[in-house]
Amino acid sequence: MSTDKLTVTMRDSSVLRWTALLLIASTMFFAYMFIDVLSPLQTLLENQLGWSAGTYGTFAGSEYFLNVFVLFLIFAGIILDKMGVRFTALLSAVVMIVGGGIKLYAISSYFTEGNALYDFFNSFWVSFPATAKLACVGFAIFGCGVEMAGITVSKAIVKWFTGKEMALAMGLEMAIARLGVFAVFRLSPWVASWGTESVVRPVAICCGLLCIGLLTFLVYFFMDRRLDRQLGEAAGTEEEDPFKISDLGILFTSKPFLIIAFLCVLYYSAIFPFQKFATSMLENRLGIPSTDASKLFSWFPIGAMVLTPLLGWFLDRKGKGATMLIIGSVLVFTCHLIFAIYPLQPDSTTSLIISYLAILVLGVSFSLVPAALWPSVPKLVENRYLGSAYSVIFWIQNIGLWAFPMIIGLTLDYANPDVAITGHYDYTLPMLIFASLGVFAFLLGIWLKAEDKKYGYGLEAPNIKKS
Repeated sequence: MSTDKLTVTMRDSSVLRWTALLLIASTMFFAYMFIDVLSPLQTLLENQLGWSAGTYGTFAGSEYFLNVFVLFLIFAGIILDKMGVRFTALLSAVVMIVGGGIKLYAISSYFTEGNALYDFFNSFWVSFPATAKLACVGFAIFGCGVEMAGITVSKAIVKWFTGKEMALAMGLEMAIARLGVFAVFRLSPWVASWGTESVVRPVAICCGLLCIGLLTFLVYFFMDRRLDRQLGEAAGTEEEDPFKISDLGILFTSKPFLIIAFLCVLYYSAIFPFQKFATSMLENRLGIPSTDASKLFSWFPIGAMVLTPLLGWFLDRKGKGATMLIIGSVLVFTCHLIFAIYPLQPDSTTSLIISYLAILVLGVSFSLVPAALWPSVPKLVENRYLGSAYSVIFWIQNIGLWAFPMIIGLTLDYANPDVAITGHYDYTLPMLIFASLGVFAFLLGIWLKAEDKKYGYGLEAPNIKKS
């Protein structure tokens, strides 16, 4: 009896482990709001700051620049495995606040001609607005923080939910984060329209929310420290077998790991960059105001938010993770192909209904793939370098998330040379690019399922082990 008492920890309490999840998910909710705070305001950015589609695309991709080219995500994974969840969580929150503050300053009225910093940023690459250059710097720093937070939250969930409702927990965390996307697509245009239209106001509010996110991570810090004491782990150490740099070589030579990593980059490149342009696309395809287009697209994360926890629950008990990845890839292709080739018409009820259905299909897709993908990673790598495994996947993913917003922005400029005259963007070619990513993700999903069937990684098996 006494031995049983010694083995009971905070994570054995459903209330405490779900409280820990709520704390870390709240920070990601605020972070996701900040990521897309300007996504519904592309037209306003063009009118107020003179940002073209190409400029906006470069800005949107800048979030991932340091993660890709300075390999910050790889370092973040090493920091996570060396320093632990608590230290990395607080560091990520501080980095997000610093980057967010720089981005806010860049678009504010304080950053104008006559300002020494403005004059410096305006002295080179004169075709690219100085406001966008500094905003890119801030967004890139923020991107380091948010991606570090992402891998930290993933490892924290594994820590608290291994052998329990891990896929459900990951699904709920993603659902809460996506609620932030819904909220910002609804609130950002509304806040920007208060009194005199301004792109600054919603960014300032979201910066304040990032500060609240730091506080929720701080509360989690004390919970996690107490859990480690209960587990008998040394302070600041989370694994008995320490991480070594050479372990990265194991990840880069693991076929199933690389398959799931490249499936991830293809799939997410069809989602997040599209999210940056979705409001403008709907605005141009349907001939509706940007506010209405933003409200329409806001339903995308709701479908994902509702279904992801349910799919996580199913995955915990029934499995079929590889199959879910395949179906999700087919659905993302279907959505983008509809927007690419279906003759949507302004002032058409049928076109509006089809657009809603396509967005809902995308939401279902965005439930299937993440719900299956992230809980599958611990089945492919050892726990001692799980943080680095997530960081490598995020790093590969970030390459696509950096490149495709720029590709889409430049494609829009190329396909619409007379946009200054017509005031209208043709989105056919960009949507075909997004659709092609779904096709390649589908092929990798087929390959991954074949590898799982051959070698028995357990991707189709349930997560909860029956005793």
